[in-house]
Amino acid sequence: MKTLSSRAFNQDVSLAKRLAKVEPVFITDRGRPTHVLIGIEAFRHMAGPGESIVDLLAAGGEALPERPPVARWTRGGGGR
Repeated sequence: MKTLSSRAFNQDVSLAKRLAKVEPVFITDRGRPTHVLIGIEAFRHMAGPGESIVDLLAAGGEALPERPPVARWTRGGGGR
C-alpha cells in the first residue's frame, strides 16, 4: 500500500492514479488516512459480479430503473 498526503495528491494526481492501478493508495490529511484510491479493476473485483454503480453511471442513466411512485402521507389519517 502506498500513502500520499493530501498535498502530494493535489500536486500530482496522475502519480496517484498510476500507483492505484497496482495497489490501493491511502490519502492522508494531517497524517490520518481519509480516502483510498483504487483502480477500477480492483473495485470491480471487490464488488463482485453483476452491475455496479460504476456500470450504471457509465450507461448514462439508460440502465437505471424507473423511480417508484412516492406514497403520500396525510395528517389525521381519517377517511376525509
